Amino acid sequence: MSAPSDTASSDAASSGTASSPAAPVSNAGAAARKGGTIGTVRLINAVFYGHHGVMQEEHRIGGRYEVDVSVDLDFESAAVHDDLDETVNYEQVYAFVRELVTENNFYLIEKLAYRIAHKVVECYPDIEGVEVTVRKPNPPVGGPCDRAEAVYRLTPEEDAA
Repeated sequence: MSAPSDTASSDAASSGTASSPAAPVSNAGAAARKGGTIGTVRLINAVFYGHHGVMQEEHRIGGRYEVDVSVDLDFESAAVHDDLDETVNYEQVYAFVRELVTENNFYLIEKLAYRIAHKVVECYPDIEGVEVTVRKPNPPVGGPCDRAEAVYRLTPEEDAA
């Protein structure tokens, strides 16, 4: 079986090594101690057709993938000024999630979650953290299973390490 392709634009995160599990995304306690606020912007159940998995059949036929992206950030200024430039543009996030899911072939949904999280941090370096969930409905596991899912959490401080 040939190695999966990675046709989306290169990003520095893909050359990084796997790290230990990230700390929880929310730094709400730290923000409160600093006198700041924290909010969350989410995309829930964005659905795409992609070609990911360890089995050749999954790469050939493809399947449905569901993605959640949750971004923690201080968006008080965006709310006060009603200004999209001061928050996360979820239409932009949706566009690059769609590109990563549909224009790549990865063996693991873990890699897909990792790449999405790092792309969010690349585009929005001032966020507190991001959590990405990638689900594969009806995975080929040899029996009934509703879905397989990978959850990846990242804070910009971990990304810089």
